[in-house]
Amino acid sequence: MGRRRGLGGRWRWATSTAVAALVALPVTTGGHASATPAPGSVYAALGDSYTSGPFIPVQEQPYGCLRSDHNYPNLVAAAIGARLTDLSCAGATTDDLTSSQGVTPGPANPPQLTALSSATQIVTLGIGGNDIHFSTIAESCFSPTPTGQPCQDKYGNGGTSPDTIDQWIAAAAPKIDNALSLIHSKSPNAHVYLVGYPAIFPEQPLVAGAPEGCWPTLPVAPADVPYLRAKEKELNAMLAGQAALAADSTFTTFVDTYTPSVGHDACEPPVIRWVEPAVPASPAAPVHPNLFGMQGMAAAVEAAIGAA
Repeated sequence: MGRRRGLGGRWRWATSTAVAALVALPVTTGGHASATPAPGSVYAALGDSYTSGPFIPVQEQPYGCLRSDHNYPNLVAAAIGARLTDLSCAGATTDDLTSSQGVTPGPANPPQLTALSSATQIVTLGIGGNDIHFSTIAESCFSPTPTGQPCQDKYGNGGTSPDTIDQWIAAAAPKIDNALSLIHSKSPNAHVYLVGYPAIFPEQPLVAGAPEGCWPTLPVAPADVPYLRAKEKELNAMLAGQAALAADSTFTTFVDTYTPSVGHDACEPPVIRWVEPAVPASPAAPVHPNLFGMQGMAAAVEAAIGAA
């Protein structure tokens, strides 16, 4: 234990606080199964809490992983008729792919790569936010007032480049590369879908000329919103780059969940937004996908699977 929960866990934004028997698929060149899954395909889901779905009903054991039976892996599996093993867990980093993750309440979540076998045909991986210390970033970038730029003051290195968050993203890149290599080693017949993060902040002020963001609903000073929005895009760009550079890149696809989520950020009203603000109005963790977000992310994954 002792690990903070971050972008893949419980962000501490406070205000003063996703069935049938295995069906063998035809084999294509390189020994890989056909990209079009047949009913009964074996699917493994790995990732952090943007995959697990904290507080979205119904939560499954171990309850400390905050894993929902309506997260995007479950929705995708139901849509394509796949047999799902979901070991996603709140707070997970790439280290938890190969190591047991202690959670409270337990039991501990096993190393997530144990979900894989030579029979696995589909893998989704949604991870990286906790590797760049997003829990710490979130807490540091909380502002009790809509003034100043506390986030940039802490991480911006006086405007020099790369700043601290850029360095953390760069340091996470080889970890993602290693994760993809390990997955392909354990499941050589699988197509891996590396799933990005949906939009947290609006792309522009909600009203022309208004301040950026939606302080205090999402308690980030307006001057810091463009900075944090850019850092999330940099994280997604790093993930996309690692998918493209993967040794088995023909069978590795980056799933862009950011683009379809634009206009569904945490500043939008309930029902429209995919990500909840600091005080959720839907069953979800603060600054995490709600059920609508999981449905939108599932649609992006399903489209990627269909296009592969």
